[in-house]
Amino acid sequence: MSAISAKSATPASPAMPIELTLIGGPSVLIEIAGVRLLTDPTFDPPGLYQKTPVHFEKTSAPALSPEEIGLVDAVLLSHDQHLDNLDHAGRAYLPHVPQVLTTQAGAVRLGNNAQGMASFETRTIVGANGQRLFITATPARHGPPGIEPILGDVIGFLVGVEQPGDALYITGDTVWYAGTAEVAQRFSPRLLILFTGSAEPRGAFHMTMDANDALEAAHAFSAAKLVAVHNEGWVHFQESADALAAAFATLGLASRLTPLPRGVKTGFA
Repeated sequence: MSAISAKSATPASPAMPIELTLIGGPSVLIEIAGVRLLTDPTFDPPGLYQKTPVHFEKTSAPALSPEEIGLVDAVLLSHDQHLDNLDHAGRAYLPHVPQVLTTQAGAVRLGNNAQGMASFETRTIVGANGQRLFITATPARHGPPGIEPILGDVIGFLVGVEQPGDALYITGDTVWYAGTAEVAQRFSPRLLILFTGSAEPRGAFHMTMDANDALEAAHAFSAAKLVAVHNEGWVHFQESADALAAAFATLGLASRLTPLPRGVKTGFA
């Protein structure tokens, strides 16, 4: 199914509440219309994975275990090739969910229940309660121009209830660039989950959104509420949630950014 532009579609009926629970890092439990989605599952305990040439070291445990989360209807996996987005326990978790939506290359590597999606492709999923949601893949670039052959493919996701993209945009690991700007031109989600932290595992350039990128997103999606995740729990993050909040406050945008405490369900009307 091809994605349509939600900005040109028929206005939606009253919005379904969205509930978010931050598990840690990029892992967020999303509950909307009774459907349960989980982003980039990371369930390993703290520890050092790799020191060189890329430093991957986890510093905090997940707020909830898979058993505490319970059944989910789908995993939205931005990419499978980096341990801070899919760690060992997260990889072991994937076969136990009904479906995994991810990059086309990632679906080939993962096999089984993984389904690959191209940018702006829309698929319909049906939750255990019979509720239908639209899931649209979005462009993402995991660093500066030309990084793709080094770091591989990444995608983000839009979630729609009445129509594609009307509810939620999950950026995945990306910087702000023409591809993410196109998402803003085509869709008007109510809520954004920004993968931030200005990650620098290679020490040369940032591979996820910094404050400037997040502020660009806030400007482009001027009517949306925002939360920021993937900015804690690993040593390669250069910018904390507090630093990001301070940047928003400096520009008078503090009310746009909602804190998301780990392990606590937060509702959005």
